[in-house]
Amino acid sequence: MKWSVILLALLPSVAFGQAIPADSVSPDDFLWQKRPVVVFADSAEDPSFRAQMDYITRDADALEERDVVVVTDTDPAANSEFRQKLRPRGFAIVIMDKDGEVKQRKPLPWHVREIARAIDKFPLRRQEVEDLYPGRY
Repeated sequence: MKWSVILLALLPSVAFGQAIPADSVSPDDFLWQKRPVVVFADSAEDPSFRAQMDYITRDADALEERDVVVVTDTDPAANSEFRQKLRPRGFAIVIMDKDGEVKQRKPLPWHVREIARAIDKFPLRRQEVEDLYPGRY
């Protein structure tokens, strides 16, 4: 069994709202399964990072509804696959879709309401909603 399949099987056991460290996963682990929202900073003490994680923790249900998995990377020296692929500078939030494509990059913290609105505009998300609620779009 492939490692990414095993990892995805374990993900539901992680309480939603808990972030997954970037050095323990790869972008490919979530392909067609989850929407990674990657929060980068050069330190876990970065005020922007702390604010972003607070926003996410306070309104995690809205992200869970949209199949979001929160990935954090606060160690530039570890050079995770996410950091190699997305090349952030300092604090950044990167919203990816299930197809692995980057859809939004922001240099400042975003409230979950803004993240959810952005995701709801993605073609894949619109199709998911249409499949669940025909005629909505």
